[in-house]
Amino acid sequence: MNPLGLYLHIPFCLRKCPYCDFYSLPASPDAMDTYTEALKASILDWGKRLKRPADTCYFGGGTPSLLGARRIAGILMAVREAFGLEKAEVTVEVNPATVEQKDLATLRQCGVNRLSIGLQSGVEEELGSLGRLHSVEQAIHTVAWARQAGFDNLSLDLMIATPNQTVESLTRSIEFCASLNPEHISAYLLKLEPDTDFGRHPPSGIPDEEMERELYLTACERLEQKGLLQYEISNFALPGRESRHNLKYWNGEEYLGLGPSAHSFLDGRRFYFPRDLAAFLEGIGPKEDGSGGDFEEYAMLHLRLTEGIRERHVQERFGYSIPDPMWDTARRLAKGGLIHLLPDGFTLTREGMLVSNAVIAALLD
Repeated sequence: MNPLGLYLHIPFCLRKCPYCDFYSLPASPDAMDTYTEALKASILDWGKRLKRPADTCYFGGGTPSLLGARRIAGILMAVREAFGLEKAEVTVEVNPATVEQKDLATLRQCGVNRLSIGLQSGVEEELGSLGRLHSVEQAIHTVAWARQAGFDNLSLDLMIATPNQTVESLTRSIEFCASLNPEHISAYLLKLEPDTDFGRHPPSGIPDEEMERELYLTACERLEQKGLLQYEISNFALPGRESRHNLKYWNGEEYLGLGPSAHSFLDGRRFYFPRDLAAFLEGIGPKEDGSGGDFEEYAMLHLRLTEGIRERHVQERFGYSIPDPMWDTARRLAKGGLIHLLPDGFTLTREGMLVSNAVIAALLD
């Protein structure tokens, strides 16, 4: 069996960002201690059940860095006991406002080898409009401390189409990111999720559809000029520095998610833990979320990647070719500039990536 990916949700934040729909709660030392012990117990229990190795481990949130290096180190000890983590990519999400230099050194010493830093913007005014707690200067310090601690694999988050963002301000953010020499950048379009402050009370200055398009295309072009090659709709990396963990999702590989709101795909089925910390602490198990791994799901996920879908991969995985109706739709969409046809498959163009949900739905119809 191939190694799993392991996702660990850390559901704590100092303050909820107005655009964020991820499950999180206010942090306290006692709550974080209690959760750490419950998460370690869950890791060990699932390790005994599955008896399979993992080769990626991703601490997401919430704000995992808020947990502190000591607790994260303890969790990683449990992960190694349960899942081995041989030659693994181990990522921790870090907020520049909630991490200290000594914590980064400890994280590196305990086996974390990749950081995902929640920058979001390199423009002070934009950080304020997004409700971020850190400054541009704090972000600079965080990256410098990470390098001093020995991290050679850093990812920066960058938000696109934020309130009052312009091509000029986005370009400033990209130049700022490039000056920090990251190995990876995740560049996401802002979405107004219904159950967020921004969703309930949309801020002024949200770019319209045409401006959003211009900002996204600008980001793609400028990042590639900096040597960060696009490999997924929202992700760019130096060659060989793509996120191994996230590629498991898009390649339809198996992963286990632990913690409230965490999702899993194992043995052809999908399941998730409810967005309920108390339920997780009580030991209430995950809920079933149907089957997974069929061709439609594979195509939906794999089309997010710049490699698209190819006949040989479909043949190897499912034993048949890309269906003729899908090819017919792809040829039609190619005439509109949304699909790039290849001899053995097709990919989304960048224009297609901007409307990926609609394009993929049409292909699967």
